Amino acid sequence: MFSPEGPTLRELTVQALSSVERGYDLLAPKFDHTPFRTPDAVLDSVAKALGPLGPFEDGLDLCCGTGAGTDVLAGLCRRSVTGLDFSAGMLDVARRRAVAPGEGHPAGAQGPDVAWVRADARALPFTAAFDLVVSFGAFGHFLPRELPGLFTQVHSVLRPGGRFVFPVLAPPRPAGPAFWMLLGFDAVMRVRNALWRPQFVMYYRAFRLGHVREELTRAGFSVELHALPEFGRRGDGSPRVRLVSARRSGGATPPPAV
Repeated sequence: MFSPEGPTLRELTVQALSSVERGYDLLAPKFDHTPFRTPDAVLDSVAKALGPLGPFEDGLDLCCGTGAGTDVLAGLCRRSVTGLDFSAGMLDVARRRAVAPGEGHPAGAQGPDVAWVRADARALPFTAAFDLVVSFGAFGHFLPRELPGLFTQVHSVLRPGGRFVFPVLAPPRPAGPAFWMLLGFDAVMRVRNALWRPQFVMYYRAFRLGHVREELTRAGFSVELHALPEFGRRGDGSPRVRLVSARRSGGATPPPAV
């Protein structure tokens, strides 16, 4: 699962017995060499899907980690991009690997200003400052009961018509090994958190699309689902990966959902 540059078993064990914040501080230098980083194929597909929905001026990468999603925003937003995370270690890595302003853009073009903010996503230190918020692979760190507050926070930092966007993978079938692997991981994590403090919240099966849509709607969003065609469809015709696009009311009429 890991490249030679990735963490050792001992390092992963120490991380798993730490708090979420401390665990990611420890993992940060080697995070990009683990399967936990969002694959480039997902990042590229989301960027492609978001292109026609723009233009965007100011973007926020929520729970940015080492900044992979921030790179996506840098190609979509014209004025500013902000990466936010509560792990100082992850932000340090993100700063070091960040693309310099103007770099990676067409000749003569100037990239957006990039800023890094250490804060908790459940208490965002912004007013309505963004027209696009993205997040990649972070929702397993939030318990289901925390989603209403989280989505309300995101709603509050979006301008009218702004979008909160994130990819969601279809859950594995019970007949497949991935289902039992994730079920086993969540079970072990629940036992760990019942017996050990501080807790390390990371549950793969707790973020369910139906519940997520209900909570987004309750927070004031209109929700669209877009298939990401690069990942194909399952046997029943449903997409393997969907893009959730939650829009704060007050902007132009959105394009039809796919």
